[in-house]
Order: sequence, then C-alpha cells, then structure tokens
Amino acid sequence: MADPVLPSSGALSPLGLDAVRLAPGFWGDRVALNREVTIAHCLDWMEREGWIGNFRGALPRRGREFSDSEIYKLLEAMAWADHPGFAELAQTVVQAQEGDGYLNTRWSGSRYVDLEWGHELYCYGHLIQAGVARLRAHGEDAFTEAVRKAADHVCRRFMDTTETCGHPELEMALVELYRATGAERYLELARRLLERRGLPALGPIPFGAAYFQDDLPVRQATALRGHAVRALYLACGAVDVAVESGDEELLKAVESQWERTVARRTHLTGGMGSRHADEAFGEDFELPPDRAYAETCAGIASIMLSHRLLLATGDVRYAELAERTLYNVLATGVALDGRSFFYSNPLQVRVPAQPSQEINLGHSGGLRSPWFAVSCCPSNIARTFASLGSYLAAADPSGLRIHHHTPAVIEGAGLRVAVETGYPWSGGVAVRMLADGHGRLSLRVPAWAEGATLGYGPAAPPQGPDAPAQGAGTSPQGAHAATDVAERTRVVREATPGYAAVEGEWREGDVVVLDLPMAPRWTFPDRRVDALRGSAAVERGPLVYCAESAAGEPSLTDLSARLTPPAERTGPSGVVELEIEAELTLPDTAGWPYTSRPETAGRPDTSRLETPPASGTRLRLVPYHRWGNAGPAAMRIWLPAAD
Repeated sequence: MADPVLPSSGALSPLGLDAVRLAPGFWGDRVALNREVTIAHCLDWMEREGWIGNFRGALPRRGREFSDSEIYKLLEAMAWADHPGFAELAQTVVQAQEGDGYLNTRWSGSRYVDLEWGHELYCYGHLIQAGVARLRAHGEDAFTEAVRKAADHVCRRFMDTTETCGHPELEMALVELYRATGAERYLELARRLLERRGLPALGPIPFGAAYFQDDLPVRQATALRGHAVRALYLACGAVDVAVESGDEELLKAVESQWERTVARRTHLTGGMGSRHADEAFGEDFELPPDRAYAETCAGIASIMLSHRLLLATGDVRYAELAERTLYNVLATGVALDGRSFFYSNPLQVRVPAQPSQEINLGHSGGLRSPWFAVSCCPSNIARTFASLGSYLAAADPSGLRIHHHTPAVIEGAGLRVAVETGYPWSGGVAVRMLADGHGRLSLRVPAWAEGATLGYGPAAPPQGPDAPAQGAGTSPQGAHAATDVAERTRVVREATPGYAAVEGEWREGDVVVLDLPMAPRWTFPDRRVDALRGSAAVERGPLVYCAESAAGEPSLTDLSARLTPPAERTGPSGVVELEIEAELTLPDTAGWPYTSRPETAGRPDTSRLETPPASGTRLRLVPYHRWGNAGPAAMRIWLPAAD
C-alpha cells in the first residue's frame, strides 16, 4: 500500500494514496501545484546551490552538514507524486554510496565524529523514508536496494553502542522500514535509540540537554520541550515503536506529553515553538505572537504526530489539531504560486519585510523566500503535499471515517464515495455513494461546529463517472453544491462534535450531507498567556484570520478591535474575507507609555494632539494562510480588544 505510515495495529487503518484521489478544491489544487511547480522549483534550487553536485563529488562541497537530507526529502516527494525526475536524481544519490553502505557527502572521511551536530543519522532517516516511499509506490529497484544497504550499515554500527543522534528522525524511519520489510533489526534499533536518549546519550551544549530531548528519558517527560522539530520527530518515533512493540506505557507517555503541549505550548494556528534562539518550545503559556517561531517544519512534524496518534487511538482530538495545523501552518508555509516559502510563521509582523529573489540567509517571519541557506522547509512541504491524501480518511472495524473534508473520491472499508464540498469556505459536505455497499460512514464534526446537522437518503445519480459535482472546489458554485444535494435528502438530525456516523445498506447515488455552521467567531486567550492578555482573534471554520497592512497604510499597532460580529464578503474565487469594526488611536509621541492610573492606560493624552484620535474604522481580515501574497505587509492575528 502506498502510504507513509502503515502501522500493523491500531484503532484505525490507513487507506493509502491509491485509495484517495483528490479532486479540484482547496487541497487538491495545492497537491497538483506541488507536483507541477514546487517539486521542480526545489530541484532547480538544489542543483543551483550545488547540493546535488555534492553526490557527484564536486569540490568544494556546498551547503550545510545536513543538506543531503533535503535531497532525500525531495526524493520522497517525487516517489509519492510519481514524478518523472525521480530516477535520475536517485541514480545520482546511489552512485555516491560506499561499499559498506555508508552514504554521506559531508562526513565520508571522518565518520560519526560529531553525533551532536553532524546530522549523519538524521540524514539516514530521510533517506530511509524516501526508500520506503519508493518501495511502496513503485516496488524494489536499485534505489531501494541502496537504502536497505545503508540501513543495514547503521544497524551494524549502532545496535550495540550507547550513542544516538542530536536530531531525532531515524527512529520513525527505521520503524517504517521494518513495517515495509519485516526485518526485526530495524525495529529493535529504533527502540534502542529511543531508550538511550535522556540517560544522557549526547554531550553538553550551550542550549542545554533539553534542546536534544536528552535531559530525561522519553517515558519520564511531561511535555514536549527543546528544539520543536526534534521533539516532535522523536515523539513520532516513540508512537511508532510503541504501536509495533505493544508498549502501552510508552504510548500513554506520548499522549500525555501531547496533551500538555497542546494545552499550554501551542499557538492558535497550531504552530509550535516560541523561541527564535534555539527554534524551541517555550515554557507553559509562553506564547508571544510577534516572537512566535512556529517553524513550518515543526507544523509538519505536528501533523505527522497527530496522524500517528489518531491511527493508534481513534481519538478525534488528534484530527482536530491536525486540521488546525494543516490550514494555518502547512497552507501558510508556501505561497499561492508554489515558488516561495515561510520558514517561521509568527502571529504578528510589525514592519513589512522587503521581498527578495535571492537566498534568505535568516529564518525570521514576514518574508516568503524562494530559498533559504537552511532550506529544510520547502522540501518538507513538497513531501507532505505529495502524501497528503493519506491523511484524509481511514478505515475502522465498522467502516469508513473521513477526517478532513475536501473534494475527493475515496475507496475503502467496503465503500466507494465522492466527497463534494466548498470547504473551508462553505460548510456543506456531501458524500455520495459511487457503488452499492455496506458499512458505517463517519464524518468528523469539528469542535467549533455547534449546531451542525447530518442528512442522509437517496439522491440524484452523479453527473459524470467517479467525479464530484462540477464546481465543488474553491469556486463560488462549489459553496452551494452540498447544500443543493442536502435538499434531496430525507433524514436530518443533529451532529454533535466528534464523528457523526450513519450505518446501513447503501445504493449507488445515496448521499450523506454534513452541514457545518460557518459563522465567524471571536476567540480569546487563556489569561495565563501574558503576551495576549486583553486581546482577541477571529476564526471562521478551520481558518484563523489576520489583519494585513501594506506599506503606507495605518500601523496595526495602533488598532483596537470592537467585539461586534464580523461581516463576511466573498470574492470571485470563493475566498471569504471578513471585516470588523476597529478603533484607531494616534499615539502621543511625547508622552510616557506607563501610568499609575489604569483607566488611562493605552490612551493618548489628546490635549497635546493637533488632530483628535480617529473614532472608528473598518478593518479587513484575510485568512492567515493567504497573508503576504500581495506584497510586503505587516500582519497580526491577535488584536487588542477595545473597551
């Protein structure tokens, strides 16, 4: 089965990419753009920067010590997407492998001398994931043979030591290789690598042992901490090992860490990581919007972890966080043209950044760049979109569960269905039976969708073979497709948050319609988040909204939001924008920004102003994932609430 995660047991079973065919719509459009544009863009930049040339022996070697991993992530994307460039790039990689299986363009002459920072085992992890993708999507070939040879080299070298890598990644890759081949040594090495961490297994560094998750054994930690991507990748590996070895204690430990991290260390967007200095989680409730790091790779790792926990437990809360992160981190991380990217995703940018067609040497937010000196995010985005279909639905013992709503044809658990929807712009989701079948169909009702309804019954036959209704993507017509079908259903009932299920004998043309209320809503932070106290944000459906201000427009710093219902406006492409009432205050530049009178805090001394403060204005809000696509802009999600 072509799927990046194939556990041997669990509450849910993946369907595989061959069972989920995305149609034009929010995610289908992005997956197609990824295959047609983003993968080629990454390939071009990796060639231009000499990272691929490293495998040909070009001197001097170029790129960071971990640049090999970017080629491997791109190969994984190509494997899942069945991209025609795979064979040539794979051959270039294979020819650089040494006789004993060792493969690394940076450390060949001095192997494993810097396990803290060298990233050798980390690179093997991405190589193995690319090999698993190729094996599952295509079958055995010279590349998969080289991957097995490299994995066997790692097993021989590290099985009986106390060493591990400063950057977790190899653990989950080894488990997936075990799942694909049945070779027990891969699972055993993954288990040993996990158990060594926190003893400690690595040397001291300025950031401290928590940066490497080496301060505590995995089972003893109470939250994800340290470098966000490292922490999330390690948790993914721990879930994989727990599932394959039947280690309930380990699985419960990761679930508990996830709970606390989501409750206290996660941004409204689903982004993870608050500290720029070490790309790390902060302490509980340390969630500043303007200093949020929320790296795109950390968002992808969070989706990977939530997906694994969802398969293992069937608990809907994991799908909830995955959806939030998909729409507000993954979709944000790449521009609408598929050719520039965010490395970090702050929730506030004070000054518009100037665009550049050159390599971005930094990682700060507010600037989509075509490439970075550390360009881990573009290739990670590419492989995630290439395998995105595997996240949308799964089988449970009674039937088919659909976690994420987007136009698609899905086949699994004895059912074959077409999903027709304009989600996330509209809340109607119609699932039409493409063939007779039997079983339970479950549709996820998001936690915010109070008042949702579920309708089901016979409907008109499809308009074309295996195709969702015309216009059921991001077009204005798509917003009404599910509603039109709903009028033909016979039974309607309330659908509470969780999974709404209908079970029975199905006939071709039968339809189930989920209607999700999509009114904009104000969201308020926990008062323990110091940086957000007194602020509010706006959400609609799964989307977080933000204010965006281009150069020359009023500063967003001087705005306060009136908490009245936002007004909606839909553009010609079906994109829903919002408008709120706001107060614009002109600051007293000569004054002191502190006062002993709380009732005057934040208010200018108008007696010194030639022009009185503006009494009110209309503020346009756009979906956060779309900000920064129209040129340099300031941005903020959390707005101070007006009195």
